[in-house]
Amino acid sequence: MSVRVTLVAAARSSDVFDERFDDDRSLDQVGWYETQLAAHTLIPLAAADLRYCSPTPRSRATGDALGFAPLAQPALRDCDMGRWRGFTLSEVMAREPAAVDAWLADPRAAPHGGEPLLAFISRIGGWLDTRPAQDIAAIVAVAEPAVVRAALVYALKAPPRTYWYVDVRPLSTVTLTGTPGHWHLQVGAAG
Repeated sequence: MSVRVTLVAAARSSDVFDERFDDDRSLDQVGWYETQLAAHTLIPLAAADLRYCSPTPRSRATGDALGFAPLAQPALRDCDMGRWRGFTLSEVMAREPAAVDAWLADPRAAPHGGEPLLAFISRIGGWLDTRPAQDIAAIVAVAEPAVVRAALVYALKAPPRTYWYVDVRPLSTVTLTGTPGHWHLQVGAAG
């Protein structure tokens, strides 16, 4: 039996230019407002058999605001960015331009001392592949946009560099259907 996993990107917690690695802030005022505007289309996802969220404050707040009452899943945490945690990409680029270049070029590199991109994609794929399919038809998970990107790269068996070319906007949804190791991207309204 196949399972349907709908991933909802968490609402924003800061302006795009102030996004920080491993950000632990909850929703900002704009994030709350955008969640309220999108709620009418996302609230029906609360009928899923299982409802999860990544352990970040903004993912939890997004799930709660949508009435999902999600269970936090440690496996859905954002990529561990090591010593870059709390900094913006611009700040890190100013301090360690060669390290940023290495990180962007090699999915096995972890110049920040945290988790390599390849390990992050594999971890998210491992979570996806261990979702129960028996007696479970639908799962919804609110997660950081980076987690949604990693899940797409894994499910589509795309090269890791594809991760850098996927744009996941706050409150956007992606639905994957299938069984472990055999996922299909569903575009359009869930049905």
